[in-house]
Amino acid sequence: MDSLSTLSSQDEQARERLLAANDSMVSRTVAWSKVNTGSWNTAGLTAFAPKLADAFSELDADVALEASRPFETVTETGRTEMIETGPVLRVRARPGAPVQVVMSGHYDTVFPDGTFMEVTDLGEGRLNGPGLADMKGGLCVMLEALKAFEAGALKDRVGYQIVVTPDEEIGNFASAHALTEAAQSGALIGMTYEPAMETGAMSGGRKGSAVYDIVLHGKAAHAGRAKHEGRSAIAAAAELVVGLEALNANPHGVTVNVGKIEGGDAVNIVPALAVVRFGARAPDQAAATWTQAEIEALLKRATAHDGIHGHLHGGFYRPPKPRNAAQQALFDVVSGTGRALGLELTFEDTGGVCEGNNIFAAGVPNVDTLGVRGGRIHSAEEYVVTSSFAERASLSAFLLNRIADGRIDAAAIKALMA
Repeated sequence: MDSLSTLSSQDEQARERLLAANDSMVSRTVAWSKVNTGSWNTAGLTAFAPKLADAFSELDADVALEASRPFETVTETGRTEMIETGPVLRVRARPGAPVQVVMSGHYDTVFPDGTFMEVTDLGEGRLNGPGLADMKGGLCVMLEALKAFEAGALKDRVGYQIVVTPDEEIGNFASAHALTEAAQSGALIGMTYEPAMETGAMSGGRKGSAVYDIVLHGKAAHAGRAKHEGRSAIAAAAELVVGLEALNANPHGVTVNVGKIEGGDAVNIVPALAVVRFGARAPDQAAATWTQAEIEALLKRATAHDGIHGHLHGGFYRPPKPRNAAQQALFDVVSGTGRALGLELTFEDTGGVCEGNNIFAAGVPNVDTLGVRGGRIHSAEEYVVTSSFAERASLSAFLLNRIADGRIDAAAIKALMA
């Protein structure tokens, strides 16, 4: 029989413990979801972080909250400013252990303060609420899996660093350094707790992601008396947007999406300002390089018009995470471990991005959908499957057991990254 799918005594103890903890994991996630931690809600993030640190203090590890770094944003007036967000949770355990793992997750959500707030029982084992799946449920799964692992006899064989961030949903601009530092501190394997699909399917290869802001300046004038004296930034932006969306008809697998246009004034004033905010996804570095060049060419065309000037902010902040030999080897052992739980896990390539991209870019193979099963994330219909807490926590505990007892050769998987 496949050793990965065989239950050891450590597996059986962990699974029994986690089945008993399913309801408490659900309760904790519900309580956490009722605290708004929208990515731009710095007060909410800062208030919630100590609750998170207190929960992770249940581990046999050092726990600290560290200030995240200020980062630059472009305002609706086209100016740049530095903003700060909540702290980063850093957890370190057994740095001298023979195998090191990096684990990551985020506590911010996409929901601004005062919007999606309630938790609703949908019946049939589903709960609807903000961040239940993405990813406060995943944080509970990570925590309980580690507690179950540390209750066993193998804990001294695996050390770990955990990074839980306040800004994943807006790009990890304030916390990317912490992810890189943790990954490059000897980690062989990465484990990230984004939600799996309701079916249990997990993410395979991921595209790289970019966020851009283009600020265009023209010249204001009276639209009736002196229209000819004005230079419309919005007209230049409109041409630019058409060009950006046309990039979707490409053979490289790149997608571009203009999400927001700001600027202008009253209809009797030629608009002197426009801000175009958009994102791009690319499957590999060559496609990302092509995308950057095309965007720069479109900006050059827009600013070639008389009286129009502008500037570009942003770029590819998360590199692509393709399926390489190391990733595939890791997916194979995760799939084999899933069979010990009666799960037939599949890995589907996706255009979505996450902190797994950052960890991969730091040289560490990682599996990044170890969180709860759920769906409709990033919408007010977000839901979680309550029975998946024990299931997914058991999967992580089993992976840690196999890394510790050698059934998963983490060093050999990491070596395939070369």
